[in-house]
Amino acid sequence: MTEEHPGTLRENGSSAGHAHAPASDSPTTSPTTAAPVSAPTSASPSASAQVPPADPESGSAPGRLPSRVRPSGLAEAADALTSAAHEGRTVLFEGAGTALEWGAPVEDPGLVLEISGLDRLISHAPEDWTVGVEAGMPLTRLQELLAPAGQWLPVDPPSGEDGATLGGLLACGDAGPRRLKYGGLADLVIGATLVLPDGTVARTGGDVIKNVAGYDLAKLMSGSLGAFGLVARLNLRVHPLPAATTTLALAAGDAGRALDAARAVMRSPLEPVAVEWDGRHLLIRFQGTEESAAERGRLAPGVPGLDGARVLGAEAERAAWRRLSRTVRGEDGETVLRAGTHPARLPALALRLRELTQETGVEAELVSGIAQGLHTVVLRGGDAAGHAACLTAWRESVHEAGGSVTLRRRREGVEDAAAAWGPAPPAVAVLRSLKRQFDPGGLCAPGRFAPWF
Repeated sequence: MTEEHPGTLRENGSSAGHAHAPASDSPTTSPTTAAPVSAPTSASPSASAQVPPADPESGSAPGRLPSRVRPSGLAEAADALTSAAHEGRTVLFEGAGTALEWGAPVEDPGLVLEISGLDRLISHAPEDWTVGVEAGMPLTRLQELLAPAGQWLPVDPPSGEDGATLGGLLACGDAGPRRLKYGGLADLVIGATLVLPDGTVARTGGDVIKNVAGYDLAKLMSGSLGAFGLVARLNLRVHPLPAATTTLALAAGDAGRALDAARAVMRSPLEPVAVEWDGRHLLIRFQGTEESAAERGRLAPGVPGLDGARVLGAEAERAAWRRLSRTVRGEDGETVLRAGTHPARLPALALRLRELTQETGVEAELVSGIAQGLHTVVLRGGDAAGHAACLTAWRESVHEAGGSVTLRRRREGVEDAAAAWGPAPPAVAVLRSLKRQFDPGGLCAPGRFAPWF
């Protein structure tokens, strides 16, 4: 729900889809796309797992869960959630901690369940292009394990550099520039094992790419920020590891110029894997064999609208993508907003942001996955009141343009003057229904989506 699905520029320069909100504005599963709910395969965990022993320093009574547990397997995770439900404890799932600020805060959870202990490789079938892993494995570690087979999981979220886990990435719906070609992590999931808030173990999908069955619980968990349950295991589709990449940079300090150039490359037959605007340049990335990546880099400046684009050297290429990734992640003291709109809305939103910075005394940096309409705004300087005013007013402009905004990071004090979420999405009734179905006690990540549910 948190990562946006606004559509992609196509040959006619329009969007292939409309702006589905992030968790702030629409669910992954909508009333028009939801499949009938099938009863998942489940098993009671109580027979095989034991409640972790009480931590003497936690103050918990004998037989009760401590305030923080780190299960080392599926059974222990299920047992911990069973016990938490029995005790009426609220639960916060924690991976690498890269997205704990997203949305509204979860205050004083009764149990923090760390998933970092669920980090095993379960299976790898190179000939079938599939891998099975526990959800606490960091993305970087999985890439290291796949590389000897000439394979990789084609996702490059900014938080990957900070140790983000696979389960956390799915729960956040986080994705990077290559989403243009491969989609997000949820698009690569062919099966998943979940633990529901009452400790029930549910399995969805399968181990092979052709398996399709029932309600897609993995897609439901995508962007849910841990509000519906725990992602424990994932079966994923992998891809060939590209031999080479080539990145071109086109000077484009104006959002309108960048949008026109993005349309041009998307209409061309060159098939970029990423098209991003860093506020100064349009970055266009190709990948494949050394020959094909280099050839497309040579041809791209000949595309009408791309004249003046230059191929970056290897070090400059790495630096450009690292700089963009750091901007999107943000730093302490900054406020970071992620918006999803039709791509054509970017110039007007950039203009509105400039107006707001002049009114509030806040500095703002705008970067964009411009071909998909995924925009990140980073607010710096000024005071908390200025950040809050800029956040609220720019979010209103995004909503008026048919888009949505997720608050990913906030300067201290912003929460006192600005709501974490904007207006409730049209499908909020569906979200509330799903929450009641999967977590009737409201135990998982309480308050994360307040006031929606």
